[in-house]
Amino acid sequence: MEATQTVRHPQDATPPGFETVWAILQEVGKKQEETARQMRETDRRLDKQLGKLGNRIGEIVEYMVAPNLREKFRELGLNFPQVNQNSDVADYDNKIFLEIDVKLENGDKVMLVEVKTKPTTKDVQDHIKRLKKMRVYADLHGDKRTFLGSVAGAVVTANVKEYALGKGLYVIEPSGETFNIIPPNGQPKEW
Repeated sequence: MEATQTVRHPQDATPPGFETVWAILQEVGKKQEETARQMRETDRRLDKQLGKLGNRIGEIVEYMVAPNLREKFRELGLNFPQVNQNSDVADYDNKIFLEIDVKLENGDKVMLVEVKTKPTTKDVQDHIKRLKKMRVYADLHGDKRTFLGSVAGAVVTANVKEYALGKGLYVIEPSGETFNIIPPNGQPKEW
């Protein structure tokens, strides 16, 4: 005796009820929420890692530039026998706080260098604010030296370079295996 097999055709199937469809949609929604949460977490981790990488590249630029700054500025007629990296000012009494990537000093002048992987016009504006704070701090402590500023970067776009030069800052940019220091337009701004 042969077994008979029933074959169902799609047109014979009973469509799922409202409760079944609603349950499926809720499950899909939960999975989408979980996927979105995982993607946000991945984005957060990636942003954090990229931030660390950017900081590391900035540090590399800083360590490549700093040792030769003295000689490069000497070629421009500025002699700085003392070079300090990663200086800071923490004057709690006067609420003056700032970080300095590279500070070159002599008896009359101090050059504050801001080092960024790819400086922006906002970085230039922030550095000018830093120079103003440094002037206030120096005046409060009897330091009458002149403060100058420069911005260094691994990648310096034309508009940022022109902006910084127009604001009286020196620009330090790569040139082959070394770097160039471009003096500001006109007289360097002094603080």
